[in-house]
Amino acid sequence: MNVQEQIKKYIASQPEPKRSEMQELHRLTLQGSPKCKLWFLDGKDSEGKTVSNPNIGYGFQTIKYADGKTKEFYQIGISANTTGISVYILGIEDKTYLAKTYEKKLGKASVTGYCIKFKTVKDIDIKVLEAAIRFGFENK
Repeated sequence: MNVQEQIKKYIASQPEPKRSEMQELHRLTLQGSPKCKLWFLDGKDSEGKTVSNPNIGYGFQTIKYADGKTKEFYQIGISANTTGISVYILGIEDKTYLAKTYEKKLGKASVTGYCIKFKTVKDIDIKVLEAAIRFGFENK
């Protein structure tokens, strides 16, 4: 199964209304970077143990760790979780930037250094989320 098929299957496996919301976020994120690299992480480690929720990744960056090692990874991620949806915006140096810039304008969402979490798309201002996603793609 290729990445696009995995993403389609993952979104289809979500109950409504989360399925429609994930589909909309997928479309919205691709709109921000139509030719970006797509990723699908099933949430399992090398031993097949579940270590996180599955997530869809968009874009490409090289993460450099303190020990000098590097890892290729995505820039934007979306994931369904038990209480709603998480949008990950990775690679931002200033860990307070997302919260300072978007939290008050977003609506009912919690914002950390790299994650915007909300119960339903109806609870947030989608245009503000779009701006945060655009920032994530541009912030290389």
